[in-house]
Amino acid sequence: MNSYLPFILFIGFVIVARLIELRVAARNEKWLRKNGAIEYGQNHYPYIVALHTFFFLSMIIEYIMRGGAIINYMFLVAFLVLIAFKIWTISSLGKYWNTKILRVPNSIFIKKGPYKYFRHPNYFIVICEIIVIPMVFGLYYTAIIFTILNSIMLSVRIKAEEKVWKEN
Repeated sequence: MNSYLPFILFIGFVIVARLIELRVAARNEKWLRKNGAIEYGQNHYPYIVALHTFFFLSMIIEYIMRGGAIINYMFLVAFLVLIAFKIWTISSLGKYWNTKILRVPNSIFIKKGPYKYFRHPNYFIVICEIIVIPMVFGLYYTAIIFTILNSIMLSVRIKAEEKVWKEN
C-alpha cells in the first residue's frame, strides 16, 4: 500500500482541486445568471463531464494495472506550473470564469491576464493537463487516449464558444 501512497496523494489533490474549480464555477454561474447570462453549448457539456470523469478513472485503472509507477519529477514540476497558470487564468476572468458557456448579453470579451496573449488560455491549460497529469506517473495510455478524445471535444467546444462571441 505504501508504494501507492504518492499516487493516492497526487490524484486526491488533483480531484480536490477539480472539485474546488466546480464550486467556483457554480458560484460564478449563480452570479452570471442573476446578471442575465444565457447558456450555450448545453448539448455537449455532459460529454465534457463524462470525459473528465473517465480521465480520472482511466488513470486509476492504468496505475493499478501497472502495479504502481515512479514519480516523474519533470512532469510534476510542469503540473505545478500549470496550476499557477490556471490560477492566473481563472482570476483574470473573475466572476465570468465558468466550466459552461455562459454569456451576459452585451458583455465584452475580457482581454487581461493571459487573455491579452491567448484567445483560449484555459483550453490550452486543459490540453496540457490531460497530457501532464497522467505522465507524472508514466500513464502513457491515459495521456494518449484522452489527449485525442479531449482534442475532439475541444474542437466542438471552441466552435460553440466562438459562435457565441461572434453573435454580439
